[in-house]
This record gives sequence, C-alpha cells and structure tokens, in this order.
Amino acid sequence: MQPSLSGASPVLLAHSYYLRYDPKQVQKMRPYPPLATMLTASVLRQHGWDVQLFDAMLADGVEAFHRMLADVRPAIVGIVEDNFNFLTKMCTTRMREAALEMVRAAKQTGARVAVNGADAADRPRLYLDAGADALIVGDVEPTLLDLVQYWSGRSDVPEAVPGLMLSAPAGGPHLHPHPNGVRRTAPRPALEDLDALPFPAWDLVDHHRYRDAWRGSHQRWSWNVVASRGCPYRCNWCAKPLFGSRYVQRSPGNVAEELRRLRDTVAPDHVWFADDIFGLTPWWIEAFAREVVARGARLPFTMQSRVNLMRPNVVAALAAAGAEEVWLGVESGSQRVLDAMDKGTRLEQVRMATRELRAHGIRSGWFVQLGYLGEEWGDILLTRDLIRAERPDEIGVSVSYPLPGTKFFRKVQAQLGVKTNWVHSDDLSMLFSGTYVTEFYKRVRDLLHDEVRSGQPLDAEWHELERHEAEYRALAAAPLAH
Repeated sequence: MQPSLSGASPVLLAHSYYLRYDPKQVQKMRPYPPLATMLTASVLRQHGWDVQLFDAMLADGVEAFHRMLADVRPAIVGIVEDNFNFLTKMCTTRMREAALEMVRAAKQTGARVAVNGADAADRPRLYLDAGADALIVGDVEPTLLDLVQYWSGRSDVPEAVPGLMLSAPAGGPHLHPHPNGVRRTAPRPALEDLDALPFPAWDLVDHHRYRDAWRGSHQRWSWNVVASRGCPYRCNWCAKPLFGSRYVQRSPGNVAEELRRLRDTVAPDHVWFADDIFGLTPWWIEAFAREVVARGARLPFTMQSRVNLMRPNVVAALAAAGAEEVWLGVESGSQRVLDAMDKGTRLEQVRMATRELRAHGIRSGWFVQLGYLGEEWGDILLTRDLIRAERPDEIGVSVSYPLPGTKFFRKVQAQLGVKTNWVHSDDLSMLFSGTYVTEFYKRVRDLLHDEVRSGQPLDAEWHELERHEAEYRALAAAPLAH
C-alpha cells in the first residue's frame, strides 16, 4: 500500500557519491557538496515543498542513508546525482552499487522513487529493476517538481510528465518506445533561462564538515558553483547523456551575485567552477569580471576551459575576476591523436594558452589522456615532450574510457568484455583492445606525474620503460588482455 502523499511527509533528496568508497579521492580529500541536488532542493522549496537532503559525500556509507530513511519516513525519494561533478559522470561501479542499494532501500519503505543521473540515463533497466518508479532525463529540476506534484495527487503512472523513462508497459498518447524496452514520456524542452533558478540550498549540507575536511588537508576551503550547462564541442569520447551538445549560460551578473552571497553566508576561501567550459565567450568573461568587481565579490577560483579559448583579453579578464588556476583539455602532444579525437585544437594553441596564463599569474592544469585508439609509443613521447617544454603547473592523467552514447564507445563496443566501467576513479583499466595494457599506462602516468612534481626529466626511467615497450604491446595483443 502506498503511504499518504498529502504533503505531511517531506521529500527526501539524496545522491550516491560516497567519498569513502573511492580510495584516490579519500587521499586527495577535496570533497564538494552535491550541487545539482542542492539546486533541485531549492526549486522544490520555492514551490512550497518540505525538503530534506541526504548528503552521501562525507557520510559513513549507505547505512547512513538507511538510518535517514527510518528517521524521515519520506513518501517521495529523489536520488538526484550531482551531474556537475566529473566523478559522478565517470559512472564507476562502486557508486552504481551504492545507488542501486539506495533505490531498493527507499522502495522497501513504500516511498515512490525517482532517479536522475548519467549512469541511470545510460542503463535505465538496472535502476528500474531495482525499484525506481521513474528516471529523469535532461534538466532535473522542472521534471522532479512536476513528478512530485503528480505523485502528491496520487497519480500512479505519470505519463503526462515530460522527460521521464518508465518501466510501465502500458501505451498511451504520452509514451514513446525506447530501444531497450524502457518507455519514454515526451521530451521536456531544455531549460534556457538559468537565471530563473534559485541559488542552491546551501543550508541543507553541513558546511563545517566540508570546511574541516578541506582545511585539515589543504589549509583552505573550496566550494563549488556552476555558471552553465553542457558543452558545444564534439570530442568523440565525451559522454553527454543529460545535457547533450547544447550550451546555456547564466548571466554574468547572476553568477557574480551568487559569489557575493556565498562569500557572505558560507564564506569559503576558494571556488571551483564545475562547468564543463566556464565562460565560453570573451564577452561573457569580460562582463563577469566587471560584475564581480562591482559587487566586491572577488574570490580566488579554479575553472575548466579549452586551449583555443585562452586569448589574451580573456585571460586578462579571468585574472581580474579572481582566476588562479585554469584546467585545459590538452589530452595529447600528438596532433594526429587530437585529430582522431575530433578535439578541434592545435598544439600551438596549447603552447600559447599555457604561456598566456603564466604571463597573467594564473596556474595551468592539463588533462592528459593516454591510450586512445591508434596512439603509439612515439605519440606518448610527444605528449611527454610537450609537458616538458611548456611546464604546466599540474596534470591529471587518465586513459581513454568508453562511455555509452559516444562515437568512441561505438568504435570499441565490440571489444568490451564483462567489465565496462571502472570500479573507482583510480582504476585506470583499459576496457578495450588498445596498443598497450593497463600496467603500461599506469607506469606512463606515474612518470609524467613525477616529472611535473620534480621539474626534472627522468630519462633513465623512460629508457627502461622503452626497453619493455614491445613486451607490453604483445601482452595487449593477446586474447582478453584488457
């Protein structure tokens, strides 16, 4: 029997990223609160709903969610993943296990359960079979609001709510077939006016735990903000299950006002802009800098962008607004590999962007990707040599990771074995038949990191790796190597 949905019970929102289940992230200790979940909470509150939030990030484990279910007894549970957090978008199996357990636990209490997240969008049947009543695709805030309103009126099958995946087999005018047997309601138009959204419900998370975690490891405390949704570029390995290739921004003044209020309420020492690409255009970034200065809202911040966007006027405006570090998707020092990725950037742009940032006192971080299809030993050496020549302040190294919905995934799908996702963020497993095996790429990663940290070339170690390069290649060519 369904519980009463009269509005007396709160809506419980949650997410399933537990820091303690990811050893690498525990070591790094850079936790951020669930931004998408807090935004959704604010929208529900704006429309009169009583909302509580289960924040998995610093929780002891899924057992803590069980305890909160018992305390709150919610009639509706929304598991809203933080789709602005790149760790969530990695769709690791350990966090999937946690999410599915949370779905089952919520369903066992008699609650109706909605889920929104990249992994659920990729593998809807898993989540529906676990007990989810509906999966939300696209912008979660308006769809969950509609869903809560329907469920509060005791509507059992919300076919009239656009933007859902359902397991209900019944047809109807609002349902459309889905290739995997799941049913979709009509598509929901994408949000265009992000300024109409309230600021995140910062009060629903424990600021003090985040502050203590950050300052205990890094002496200062960082908080997250997002100014846009999506990415208009077409790198063929990049998964976009929720926002697609659209790009929509908040106004510069709206973002600057959030910084001002964040400074006056939460008071972090630093801000991480979680956008796939922050700013995008020179006009927006220059206007943002002016708005920040006018409001006295300047906070040191880190952001992500592309090398082709780091023009002199843009970098100057970023410096004026408070940017202290910019992460760039460099990926490879081989133009041949970049072209195969459909990256749309040139190596000269990498050099110019890094030098321009340094000239304005802004640190540069490079995302580097190893193991893309067709990458050879010479391409890896080109990547090493580019890092040596331009000296980024920090690098993040990964291997190519095939996620559903991408051109890259389709290219290697026939090679995938039983394991199709990493277990945690430091897994680094080769999931397809690349040039080398996982252990080789881990050695390359470690060498690159060691050179950046030490500022010294490790030629002897590279020569030793090259001596065994053919052996690693042979292992990769063996059956079931990956």
